[in-house]
Amino acid sequence: MAKTSDHQALAPPSPGAPRLTRVLAQPRALAILCVLVLAGLGWLYLGLMLGSAVRVGGFGPGMGFFDAVSTGRLDETGRALYQALCRPTFGSPHSGVPAAWGDFALVTLMWSAMTFAMMLPTAGPMVLAYAEIAETAAGKHERVVSPLVLTAGYVAVWLGFAVVATGLQWGLTRLALIDPALGSASALFSGAIFVGAGAYQFSALKHACVTVCQRPFPFFFANWSSAPDAVFRLGLRQGLYCLGCCWAMMLVMFAVGVMNVVWMAGLGIIMAVEKLASTTRFSRVIGVVFIVVGAVFVASSVVAHWPARAG
Repeated sequence: MAKTSDHQALAPPSPGAPRLTRVLAQPRALAILCVLVLAGLGWLYLGLMLGSAVRVGGFGPGMGFFDAVSTGRLDETGRALYQALCRPTFGSPHSGVPAAWGDFALVTLMWSAMTFAMMLPTAGPMVLAYAEIAETAAGKHERVVSPLVLTAGYVAVWLGFAVVATGLQWGLTRLALIDPALGSASALFSGAIFVGAGAYQFSALKHACVTVCQRPFPFFFANWSSAPDAVFRLGLRQGLYCLGCCWAMMLVMFAVGVMNVVWMAGLGIIMAVEKLASTTRFSRVIGVVFIVVGAVFVASSVVAHWPARAG
């Protein structure tokens, strides 16, 4: 393993260092703390946002979110927040350009919190794999880069996804495929998302990405570096593999309700199990289940619109 004197690398703490300093200098403890804090912040933000929505209950024309905050009117603030998240204006209907950047930022923040809540726990084994190798190197008095740098690269990829998902929500809202409560407005639309996500589970790209996610140790051994910029790029690469593995399942949230906490937790568990498995068999099973669920949605839509026979 290469050595570096870069100030961003972790050096073994001196025996007389404070207890907290010694704990934070241990890559494994730092990795666990990082994953727990980021995922916890995601769930906390989503919980607070949902609590605000429940207290407000309804939309109403009201004022803008930032106007409500500046005037200290809490009822309007909650209503404006809920309105911005569930019915973002994103500019005039004819401009095609998001003019309400405050609304866009709030929805992006919501998607960012969702990715933290759902994806950080699934990244735990990968970050811990890096931390285990780093801890071994640190025990040999080699300088290693903090797992925070690796995690920053991983998080950057999913923050980019949050921006894309916000734009997609804007488009789907304008096409009336998402209703004001952030749920799907069409069973046919929901069915298409499930079938598409299920079919992706059988693709070569999915299998290639999930295989790398399942085996982080060979990846890090083959690409190990003690340079912070290189470790950040490793985090980016791992984030891209994770995105290639999970993007289709994240889009399922458009079919079941963007703020459906039960599905958030369920999909998060599914994606975590996928990465802990040793084969792609579980991914194929999930693919079959998604396709069946999608077929049921499509069939229900066809039946609902089937012309009734004349009596």
